[in-house]
Parts: sequence; C-alpha cells; structure tokens
Amino acid sequence: MQIDRIGYGQVEPNHMSAQATGQIYAQLPAAAVFNGQLENGMFVKYDYAANEVNLSGKGEWMMVYCEEKLYDPRFQAHKDFVYREEDFTDKKMYPRLFRVENGDIFTTNTFAAAATSNTGTTTGIDLNLGDEVTVDAATGFLIAGNGGTDRPTFQVAKVYTMPDGQPGVKLQKIS
Repeated sequence: MQIDRIGYGQVEPNHMSAQATGQIYAQLPAAAVFNGQLENGMFVKYDYAANEVNLSGKGEWMMVYCEEKLYDPRFQAHKDFVYREEDFTDKKMYPRLFRVENGDIFTTNTFAAAATSNTGTTTGIDLNLGDEVTVDAATGFLIAGNGGTDRPTFQVAKVYTMPDGQPGVKLQKIS
C-alpha cells in the first residue's frame, strides 16, 4: 500500500511501554539541523552529553511524540500539528521523546520527507505486511530497510489507516 499523507506526520501509540515506564524525555533543546520543525513520528537522538536532541550524536534513537495543540478542532486535525521553534518564546524546541522498546507497537504515516505545508501531499513509500522499515539517519523520517546495529528496525504488523482515514501502518519494533 502506498503511504502518502496530507499534512504532517501522525502517531497513534497503540502499545508503547514508555507510557507505563516513564521513559519519556523532554529536557534537551533540538539542534538547528531540523530547520525549525519536528513532526510526530520522526526519530531523533537524545544526546545528553552534547545537551541537545540531534541526528548524529551518540544518544539513543527515540520517537518524537509531542502533545498536540489543536486550538480549533472544527478546522484542525492531527495532520495539522507540527512542532515549530517559532511557536516558542525562546525560539527553542524541547520535543517530547518516547523510548521505543522491542515489541512496542504504534501506528504512523511519518515516512519520507516532510511536507512543506499542512495542505501539501507528501509521497511516501509502498509498504506491505511484513516489510521492514528503519530511520533515515539524515532526516529522522522512517524509510524502507533494515537498520542493522546502528538504527532501530520495525516490521509492518498491519497495513492500516490513521484516525483521519489517511493510509498508515502499524509498526512493531523488532530490533
């Protein structure tokens, strides 16, 4: 199934251990490499030694899952939420990150490059039951492939839809 999306990436945390164990981190500012925005479902490194969230540090890969702030649900949906540094008074983003353990399951459509606006369509990838995906270390978005020992690997457990009806997949972390 082709996983295209309109708007920004979404996550539905179906069975995430971080919610029960408290392995949710939000104390480090995002590095400048994110061009001022982060989408739910991206993966970043929690680089405590460098005092920042980045893509190239020695920290562990964690999933961005920030609290959605939708101020008018008549005109906004999950696809309209993105974490932007311009929305913060100190112009720094402190993203909320979930540690993803082996066996954790979540539904997402955060693949390929970020959409340039919440009305644009991002062409994703074609995924089927059993396919493997990993993190693109250059962007933080999910891509097809096995991450090996450097990046986490997820398996498509179900070809699914997001709450707003857009295509998505249910992923399980396998390594």
